[in-house]
Amino acid sequence: MPQRLMLLDTASLYFRAFYGLPDSIRRPDGTPVNAVRGLLDMIARLTTDYPATDLVACWDDDWRPQWRVDLLPTYKAHRVAEVVPDAPDVEVVPEGLQAQLPLIRHVLELAGIAVVGAPGYEADDVVGTYASTADCPVDVVTGDRDLFQVCDDGRRVRVIYTARGMRNLEVITEEAVVAKYRVLPQQYADYATLRGDASDGLPGVAGIGEKTAASLLLKHGTLEALLEAAEKPDGGVSGPVRARLSAAAKYLEAAPAVVRLVRNLELPTLDEAGARLRPVTGDRRSQLEQLATDWNLGGSVRRILAALDLRE
Repeated sequence: MPQRLMLLDTASLYFRAFYGLPDSIRRPDGTPVNAVRGLLDMIARLTTDYPATDLVACWDDDWRPQWRVDLLPTYKAHRVAEVVPDAPDVEVVPEGLQAQLPLIRHVLELAGIAVVGAPGYEADDVVGTYASTADCPVDVVTGDRDLFQVCDDGRRVRVIYTARGMRNLEVITEEAVVAKYRVLPQQYADYATLRGDASDGLPGVAGIGEKTAASLLLKHGTLEALLEAAEKPDGGVSGPVRARLSAAAKYLEAAPAVVRLVRNLELPTLDEAGARLRPVTGDRRSQLEQLATDWNLGGSVRRILAALDLRE
């Protein structure tokens, strides 16, 4: 099978699994396992329908990095459950899901699935780095539009978009981004900065919506070029738009670095991370099969084992 890398925006998937299955699915001790079950089923289906030879579950070592907050204090502020001095803020995560995160890590380890994070960075940055440096086709699985930045038809990097559910997956290519938003993937961060994104605490520029943001970038290419043009009387930027950009000057100075993915993290190579998918054998297979009973994981373990057995 030709090499193909799949990168999971893992938090996006386990949140979807948690809300997609009833939390009445529990271990005998009462701990919910719906997110564990759902994530295993997603991985089994994804790696089969979009044949991957290598898989990395990209992890949020820091879901709200301080350096991004320093630039833009509103960044994900609505999702903070508790501010912790000298440590990452605590994210609002349902108690039932929080209890499953160690279980998810344990099951992924037993299944031989690489989990990679980076201190001080989000899973998106891990995705951005691997997607930008891989020398094979890449599928990025996420429900987050910010990752449309990585789409690159020339390098065969695309997004498997889960926002409409696992039964309605969308394959987002560079061509699809242009058709949907009228901007290139490399313009998407500037587009999101101008338009704003309430889900990430990005206010955007007041009075500039999706259509205006796209038309401005179509004309000027980049946010930087747009701002330079807005400084010139003959720069081709209308008076009302210039006024809006001027009013948002501080935001526009800080936000682009927050929105853009980091693409140069020092991460383990795919070989070092153990990204190659292989059948689960020996003691690890026995432990997973036992967990299917002990943790009430139903057929999810059987399905992930069957998907990995295809890699023989």
